[in-house]
Amino acid sequence: MQRPAPLNGMRHIALQVQDLEDCERFYVELLGMEVLRRAHADLVYLTLGNDNLSLSRAKAPTGEDPQRLDHFGFVVDTPEDVDAWHDYLKAQGVRVTSPPHDHADGARSFYCLDPDGNSVQPLYHPCVSGQRLG
Repeated sequence: MQRPAPLNGMRHIALQVQDLEDCERFYVELLGMEVLRRAHADLVYLTLGNDNLSLSRAKAPTGEDPQRLDHFGFVVDTPEDVDAWHDYLKAQGVRVTSPPHDHADGARSFYCLDPDGNSVQPLYHPCVSGQRLG
């Protein structure tokens, strides 16, 4: 099986945070990001126009552990590319943890694990897919 169309950048990062409201203020008021979408009380998506930062309220205290990465996403250009990458990675023996699915904001994605157990999300998102950066 051949590799699908090339990935188009890693412009989606998802962080688990202890204080969602303070973190949202930091990224919006200090760094100048805009709220793209508030999915629910424990999840907000922010953007600078060519990226997507997901902040989710941590389900458990992280204590002194500095690792708060929930997952990271590689942007693809079309919803069909999500399905092609799913089929390709599955055929390569990659562990898929959720099948392709549509999101309320028009996005489409699935999740898989890299060999070290990091969660990777191939993602079509109408706000960033199809863009070409420098």
